[in-house]
Amino acid sequence: MSRTPDTPAAAPEHFLTGAPVFGPCRGNEDVRPEPRPSTGDRTVRYDFPGVEVGTAEYSEGPTGVTVVHVPAGARMSIDARGGAIGLTYGADSFAHAVCLAGGSLYGLGAAPGVANELLTRVGNDVNWDQLKCVAGAIIYDFSARDNAVTPDAALGRAAMRAARHGEFPVGRCGAGASASVGKVEYARTEFAGQGAAFRQIGDIRILAATVINAVGVIVDRDGTVLRGNYDAATGTRTLPQLDYAEAFEKNPGAVPATAPGNTTISVVVTNVRLDDRELAYFGRQVHGSMHRGIQPFHTNLDGDTLFTLTTDEVDLPRNPMRTGQDTMTSVALGAVASEVMWDAILSSVR
Repeated sequence: MSRTPDTPAAAPEHFLTGAPVFGPCRGNEDVRPEPRPSTGDRTVRYDFPGVEVGTAEYSEGPTGVTVVHVPAGARMSIDARGGAIGLTYGADSFAHAVCLAGGSLYGLGAAPGVANELLTRVGNDVNWDQLKCVAGAIIYDFSARDNAVTPDAALGRAAMRAARHGEFPVGRCGAGASASVGKVEYARTEFAGQGAAFRQIGDIRILAATVINAVGVIVDRDGTVLRGNYDAATGTRTLPQLDYAEAFEKNPGAVPATAPGNTTISVVVTNVRLDDRELAYFGRQVHGSMHRGIQPFHTNLDGDTLFTLTTDEVDLPRNPMRTGQDTMTSVALGAVASEVMWDAILSSVR
């Protein structure tokens, strides 16, 4: 996918110029990619026993896979929003691993590789109580590279084999190797990546991760646009809403042609015991909060999926309301986890 030349010298290295040309181009059979480690340029450390993270990539893309592995398994809820939701794979209420991958729908082939690796680890024991559940989702990352290399079973297996406790690679790595944001127009797009954050409060643990490939820009807590919608002529970034508002005011026919091909996929894991209803609403609260760090979010050109998992290890005290019902633990936990997820969003680009 060739791009127009003459990128201004002052432009940041993660600035993409011009519009992509979608093939025909080289794919896996042409370049025979080899799985490689995908370490990113930074690492977020976390202390969540029983949760492992692994990444791998095809540098020929680049495109990659990120696996969040819970060996003992975890109950799960999935929240999907937007008008272009990326296809999901496998389990929907319980998982031993969540596989995030590039390559759009073709990247779903990575998840079976994760499942096959888990099958190998139990000696190919296929008794009912030994079956390993794998969930997965993908991002559309073809608009930021000049090939059709896709994550496959071999790359998924490599990411699963790389899974370790305590370190989460962030930046342009794993599933976020070719993630991009700020696609108000292709010429304003910038590379993003994957981010992660961890917080522990007493016995409570929260691990959040996201692969950001959005129409919107990444926004700091003070309102500064950190990545996306980059104007090469001025060297500045702005909130897309300002471009849209100006176009509506001056010439509605000149509203920027917002680019398709957007999917943000995320995971949040906690050790707090939540019933199925609480788990679902906890996930929705966290997912909804992400619009603060990604603006706009959940648009008709975005496909956003959040996997919410609990290892059910910590019981929080209940606070009876005057109605006799319990105050939902998920509300307070969701408020805290939403800030952890915003930290994860920010870590993807700094």
